[in-house]
Amino acid sequence: MTATSVVTVVQARMGSSRLPGKVLLPLGESTVLEQMLARLAHARLAGTVVVATTTDPDDDDIETVCGRARVAYYRGSPLDLLDRHYQVARILSADVVVKIPSDCPLIDPEVVDRVIAAYLAAVPRCDFVSNLHPATYPDGNDVEVMSVAALHTAWERAHRDFEREHTTPFIWDQPELFRVGNVTLETGADLSRSHRIVLDYIEDYEAIRRVFDALYPTDRLFGAADIVHYLDSHPRVTALNASYRGVSWYRHHAAELRTVERHRAHEEIAS
Repeated sequence: MTATSVVTVVQARMGSSRLPGKVLLPLGESTVLEQMLARLAHARLAGTVVVATTTDPDDDDIETVCGRARVAYYRGSPLDLLDRHYQVARILSADVVVKIPSDCPLIDPEVVDRVIAAYLAAVPRCDFVSNLHPATYPDGNDVEVMSVAALHTAWERAHRDFEREHTTPFIWDQPELFRVGNVTLETGADLSRSHRIVLDYIEDYEAIRRVFDALYPTDRLFGAADIVHYLDSHPRVTALNASYRGVSWYRHHAAELRTVERHRAHEEIAS
C-alpha cells in the first residue's frame, strides 16, 4: 500500500445547525477551512486531500474557497455523508480513505500521519483504525482511516439515518464484522474531555481564535502539544468553551450504539 492510494476527505458545509457558516469564519488572514487545509498539506501520508461538500447553493462559497486553495472538491448529498465519502473514493480509485471533519481546524498533521501509519502497518489485520474509540487526543484531532472495501460495505448496508450522516458508525460499531483498531495518545494520558479545540459553537470559535492568534505568528505548524501547553497556561481561554467538554453526537444515539462504552472490543495499536 502506498501513499498515492490514500484519499483524505474533509467534510464541510455552510449549514451547521449550531454555528452556521463556521468553516468560513475568519482565522488569521484567511478562513477556518483554508487554515485547516494548509495544515493537512503537511501531513505526509494524507495522499490526495478532497473537500466533500454539498449541492446546496449555500456551499458555492466552499467551492470558491477550494479553488482559491487549489484543493479538489466533491459536491453531493447534504445529509448522506457516507455517500459523499464513498463517491470521492470511487471517483479517485482510492484504496484507503481518511475521514477528517472540518470542525477540527487546528488538527495536528503529525497526529494525522500517526493514525494513517498505524492503519497501514496493521493491514490486513485491521479494516478501520482511528484515534476515537476510545478518544484520548485533545478534542479536535479526529482521524478515521478505513479500507475502501469497508467503506463500500457500509455504503451498501448502512440504512439508519445516523449511520449515513456520520459515515463510519456502521464500521466501528460492529467489531465482529470489521477488524477495528485504535491509536491512543503517546503520553498515555486522556485529554479528550479536558482540552477542547473542536469547532461547534461560538465559544469554540473564540477559544480557537485565541489559540491561533497566540501560536501562529511564531510557528505556523504548532501542534497538539503546543495547544495543550497554551491552554494549560491560559485558564481563561480554556474556560471559554469548558461547558462543551465531552459533548458528542454519540449521546443522542446511545441506545442504538453498542460499542461506545465497551471499547475493549477494539484492538489497541501502539502509537
